Amino acid sequence: MSKTILNQSDAENLAIEALVFLAQQPDLMNRFLSLTGIEISSIREAAGEPAFLTGVLQFFLAHEPTLLQFCEATGHKPESMNQALRFLPNGDSAYDHSM
Repeated sequence: MSKTILNQSDAENLAIEALVFLAQQPDLMNRFLSLTGIEISSIREAAGEPAFLTGVLQFFLAHEPTLLQFCEATGHKPESMNQALRFLPNGDSAYDHSM
């Protein structure tokens, strides 16, 4: 199921998929909200911003068990998150999470 991330659109789609996954996991969503300081009522609007999507990917990459849970559930390879990060704003300046 996993595919190579070739452009910003692919990266945004993966990050949106990750955000949907978060929304279906109340404990993860609560942790994400707590760490980012974003209000749940602002997520829909924020999701339209590539910089916010960078943060979604970084959230997964910062916690390997969460990353692996997402990858197992969706069929993506962990490396696809790093690939996607490079296409999003400030993603190239994020620390390397290579697996």
